[in-house]
Amino acid sequence: MDYEKLALEYHAKKPRGKIAIQITKQLDSKEDLSVAYSPGVAGPCRVIADNEDDSFSYTGRANLVGVISNGSAVLGLGNIGPYASKPVMEGKAMLFKKFANIDVFDIEVQDQGDIDKFVETVKSLEPTFGGINLEDIKAPECFEVEERLREVMNIPVFHDDQHGTAIIAAAAFVNALELSGRRIETTKVVFSGAGAAAIACAKLFLTLGLQKENLVMCDSKGTIRSSRDNLNKYKQFFARDISEETLEEVLVGADAFVGVSVGGALKPEMLMGMAKSPIVFALANPNPEIMPDEARRVRDDVIIATGRSDFPNQVNNVLGFPYIFRGALDVRARTINEEMKLAAVHAIANLAKQEVTDEVMEVYKGDSPYKFGVDYLIPKPVDARVLLHVAPAVAKAAIESGAARHNIDIEVYTNEIENILSPNKRLVYNLSEDIRAHLRSGGKMPHIIIPSGTNVRILNAAKQIAEKGEIKVTLLGNKKAVYDQAKSLGISIDTPCVDVLDPLEDPQKEDMKDLLYSLRGRKGVSQTSAERLILNDHYYAALLVKNGDADGMVGGVVDSYRNCVRPVMEVLSSGHKPLAGVYMVVKNESLAFFADCTIHIDPTPEQLAEIALITADIARKYTKEKIRVAMISNASFGSNPIGDNTKMSEATSIIRGKNPDLEVDGEMQADVAIDFEFRKKEFPF
Repeated sequence: MDYEKLALEYHAKKPRGKIAIQITKQLDSKEDLSVAYSPGVAGPCRVIADNEDDSFSYTGRANLVGVISNGSAVLGLGNIGPYASKPVMEGKAMLFKKFANIDVFDIEVQDQGDIDKFVETVKSLEPTFGGINLEDIKAPECFEVEERLREVMNIPVFHDDQHGTAIIAAAAFVNALELSGRRIETTKVVFSGAGAAAIACAKLFLTLGLQKENLVMCDSKGTIRSSRDNLNKYKQFFARDISEETLEEVLVGADAFVGVSVGGALKPEMLMGMAKSPIVFALANPNPEIMPDEARRVRDDVIIATGRSDFPNQVNNVLGFPYIFRGALDVRARTINEEMKLAAVHAIANLAKQEVTDEVMEVYKGDSPYKFGVDYLIPKPVDARVLLHVAPAVAKAAIESGAARHNIDIEVYTNEIENILSPNKRLVYNLSEDIRAHLRSGGKMPHIIIPSGTNVRILNAAKQIAEKGEIKVTLLGNKKAVYDQAKSLGISIDTPCVDVLDPLEDPQKEDMKDLLYSLRGRKGVSQTSAERLILNDHYYAALLVKNGDADGMVGGVVDSYRNCVRPVMEVLSSGHKPLAGVYMVVKNESLAFFADCTIHIDPTPEQLAEIALITADIARKYTKEKIRVAMISNASFGSNPIGDNTKMSEATSIIRGKNPDLEVDGEMQADVAIDFEFRKKEFPF
């Protein structure tokens, strides 16, 4: 595909570019204007004048990062200047917002190579931002720029080309060492490249425990050795008293190669002299120092990572900078220090050892789950759990190392940030909290039945549920088939929280058949058909719930909605309360429940009232806000007093009789229900 052509169309589409400013407070009335601007805005101004740190509390500064560049080293394009660098900086802003909900102003500085001017410009912006992300500044100037800014600024200054690359590479390196059975103290590493990323990687590897005498760095002129007289002070730090002059020479016997240089720098024959299970990080983009398939042709024991998304083990900075800044901003850190970087390294490395979620698998369309190993050293960039691992780890390290202005409870903080990427997480968290409270009070562990136990998504989910230890899961299916499938996929379900039940072998099979016949014997189900129907996993699951052997069931992952819901309707809908389908719809911070959109074709007013009351009870589990119920129809408040409209009015009266405290009204059209200003104007009652 011609990505450059597609990108031109993408960027030119209106609104042009990739980012925009959005207001975060209501501004719909004279009163709103009076507190957003004059005269009310004087209040926070006066408070901040007395204490500058209050700017974090009363402005957007606490969640605002400056992405700043002079365009002197952009991607693989080189020194293209500040104007041409802007699309990249806007892209960086998108990543901050998408992955960690951090706002960004991108600032492109015209400095004509004047370091003093650039440093002074960035320093003067400190009152605006909670942190500074330096981007695409050429070496060696980038080292001096960051060092000087870190000395004079009281907010985090982070050159992502250096430290972002270093943190992700270090996380992959830690796991590669483990998989190859190495100790970092005795590992010999050769670097190809001596620019910003290479030097930052090397320094962080030393912080992790790599011995300086086991590290050799090469640039375009060969090994960085003491006898050379053309080394700047940053390269001089890595100078070794060695006789070898070429990359090929120093690779003999080396355990690891880290390339942050140019495509093709590592020739296949150079791999032959490396140690057993060599670690190769070929991180040049878009063309790595050696292609993975080329490396594996000569060394089938190689552990290789690149910067590309079309090969395993992509070392991608997006795994780091959004979450590192998230943690730093939320404790109002003064800097991002070594302790915080190391915390990010270990958090990323440890996450790779956990089961991969369905969301990640859906993006990468894998046939089986990714599993920690030589082809899965670090998490995928789209793994939402990186936020939950890295941000709290960085925040904790900032507090413990004294870099934080603001102390927080890390456990509470972890729960809070789970809402950042998707409000859906709030639903899961609230439900989990209910379960934990139930268990703490001495209640029994909830028991859920899941049909289609051989399905990969279900097995993966069962594994993740078992790791939390809060719910018991019974998978339905042939026992041997389920366990064989789990084993083939590398999913361990051998745990007290997960068991497998084969309906054909269940001692209760006859009881379940009799139960189904007792429920449906006068509704079209004969003894023979009952015997056949219980072979259907969804009928069997519903019968187990009906019999009190389980608290609930989950369906719909494999079979169609119709096939899943029919057994539920036929087995579980008997009784005085109607069965209803409920959609939970999440948008930003708002949460709405729609019922019944799936089961009843022509419900009675009594059924509608009961469905509304049940749905209100469900909603209370997920929100602390006041519950408001709208009875939706094709007309509003008597404007079309026939048919379903009168039914909705009757249902509203029934609800008020049963629960006078519940805020409910109808019949009304959907726009009346959701548009407060319109409702206040046209129907103030």
